[in-house]
Amino acid sequence: MKYAPLVKNIVERVASKVPQHVADRQDLMHVGIIGLISALEKFDKSRNVQFETYARFRIRGAVLDELRARDWQPRSARNKDAKIEKAIFELRKLLGRQPQEEEIANHLGMPLEEYYQLLDEACGVSLLKSEDLPPDYCEKYGSYDVLERIDQGNPFVLLTKNELKNTLKRAIEMLPEKEKVVLSLYYYEELTMKEIGLVLRLTESRVCQLHSQAIVRLRGRVRELR
Repeated sequence: MKYAPLVKNIVERVASKVPQHVADRQDLMHVGIIGLISALEKFDKSRNVQFETYARFRIRGAVLDELRARDWQPRSARNKDAKIEKAIFELRKLLGRQPQEEEIANHLGMPLEEYYQLLDEACGVSLLKSEDLPPDYCEKYGSYDVLERIDQGNPFVLLTKNELKNTLKRAIEMLPEKEKVVLSLYYYEELTMKEIGLVLRLTESRVCQLHSQAIVRLRGRVRELR
């Protein structure tokens, strides 16, 4: 009961990044509770990790596993973010700056509303995922820092300790201002997409679009700068 609000917070953050018809909050809450129970059973007090941090990792993992099992994203949709990334890369080379949304849509040969739909379908895109690490990484190196950063889906803090720090910093500085604000509120202030929408007076869907677009920009820019 004590950690039930933690489950709700994690479910809201994960569910906000996938289509609404897929992410039934109540179903995912049940899955999150199972993840919490698993954390209670497997938590090792001898490790230098706070229980809440470990529980966050287990809850989020359970929810993501459930979404993957549903295989909600068709093969074609999985390539949408790559399509956007390629368009942004080509336009940045051509224009010498980050392209605006209207320019990206024109480059892709589609109306702006259709481009927004493309962003909606790419809302699950991420720069770094826990599955990018070795299978036993989190168990073997279950430190407070690593588990917390991965759990929060926060690639920025995790990457500040390796060679990508300066590259990522430069890439973030080149983002449009509104996208920088969205990333700051989501990753550092830990607001949900809905809460960010209230702050910026935007719809939750629009915030998700800006987040997706920012991550695609960053991913392409990091690859280029490296």
